Amino acid sequence: MSSFIRLHPSDDVVIARAQLMSGTTVDSVAVRGLIPPGHKVATRAISAGEPVRRYNQIIGFASQAIAPGEHVHTHNLNMGAEKGNFERDYAIGQDVKPEPMRKQANFMGYKRSDGRVATRNYIGVLSSVNCSATAARAIADHFSKRNNPSALANFPNVDGVVALTHGTGCGMDTEGLGIQLLERTLAGYATHANFWGVVVVGLGCEANQLNTWLAHSSLREGDTLKVFNIQDTGGTRLTVEKGIALIEEMLPRANAITREPCSAEHITVGLQCGGSDGYSGISANPALGAAVDLLVQHGGTAILSETPEIYGAEHLLTRRAVKPEVAHKLIERIRWWENYTAINGGEMNNNPSPGNKAGGLTTILEKSLGAVAKGGTSNLQAVYEYAEPVTAKGFVYMDTPGYDPVSATGQVAGGANLICFTTGRGSAYGCAPSPSLKFSTNTALWKKQEEDMDLNCGEIVDGGVSIADMGQRIFEMILAAASGEPTKSERHGYGQNEFVPWQVGAVM
Repeated sequence: MSSFIRLHPSDDVVIARAQLMSGTTVDSVAVRGLIPPGHKVATRAISAGEPVRRYNQIIGFASQAIAPGEHVHTHNLNMGAEKGNFERDYAIGQDVKPEPMRKQANFMGYKRSDGRVATRNYIGVLSSVNCSATAARAIADHFSKRNNPSALANFPNVDGVVALTHGTGCGMDTEGLGIQLLERTLAGYATHANFWGVVVVGLGCEANQLNTWLAHSSLREGDTLKVFNIQDTGGTRLTVEKGIALIEEMLPRANAITREPCSAEHITVGLQCGGSDGYSGISANPALGAAVDLLVQHGGTAILSETPEIYGAEHLLTRRAVKPEVAHKLIERIRWWENYTAINGGEMNNNPSPGNKAGGLTTILEKSLGAVAKGGTSNLQAVYEYAEPVTAKGFVYMDTPGYDPVSATGQVAGGANLICFTTGRGSAYGCAPSPSLKFSTNTALWKKQEEDMDLNCGEIVDGGVSIADMGQRIFEMILAAASGEPTKSERHGYGQNEFVPWQVGAVM
């Protein structure tokens, strides 16, 4: 097996499979100095200011002259101040291909009365504002196995009662973008297929008024949705007692449904990557992309997100847009982010995580080019704003921040009933009410954090396993997890603390 990976004949760099010692020959070039695993080695002389290519795409510009065999990283490669916004050829619709022949596969899901299908069967407790978070958690804690082992003993078809609380809901413009995002997120969770029923607890005087939220979201109370305020109920103790009583009424009806065979077309997967490394775009991300293509062939839906982490690679998505308006909406969201970061004193053209750099990624362009591989090769059917209901089938895009908990929260609000999460640095993450599968990009991480990872995609880097074969394994894991097989994060109890709605605007 070679000590390096060449991704494209036109690339200026190769990737180290393991630590390379000085003098080692890679691609007919002698290595200069130590090169860590997952990092880049120059295969030709590169002058200062010249573009550097990986995946046959520009990942940045040499900030100084680079000799063949040298380590290519943050010390000699950057976005290029004058070239950071170089023109991308959006070539809208150029790579659209005929829709694939439909395939059939089933999983064991919970059918809802409105035709949707759930992968889990929870009861949720939401808070309208941070002020009601403690009461909401106390309600859910009453039904936890740790505090009350017998509370759900008679309800084996109920996966649990979870509280999803947050740090906002007041001190904000009552008509601004911030509250619109919060309202949309809470509505998406309150009506999520993976919840049989939901109780929403407010304080009473907050900006995010429950009655206003119901009206704006076209929701109303019923058997599966109950809302009330602490101030109206008479304080914390009475609020907790009321919430517990409401859930006890829901439990027998929630337990009455059972899993039954359902088409894979009802699976909607949110795609995430966090703590990436130089192998992410080589192993786990393209393998997940292969699984996405399989899911789309079976009629399912996959949501790619994290706009700051597809920045510089968006032209690979616009080429797959089925309509010009789909591509233009994605480009408009990119422009929104450029303005949004600028007015907040930031910039788009950087690499947001020190861990990404330690893993071998140098610029946001390089990370983005690897990140879009999670979306496979299927046509781009639609672009959604944060937490909007996803109604299209196939491969779609949702505009979210790159911060994983915030991004996945938007995807779940949009209807994702399962999350697939790739990582090269390690991740501790879950996402109630939707199960989360985690895939390591390298074998070293798998050996170190196997209890948190569901699959080792590092076998691709090690040799012997193809991207297509790994994609098939991921697709089969998706079907199994959707059918009720617990993920590693579920076994650890992750999911309640990772509910993080996107906060924008001034806190007043």
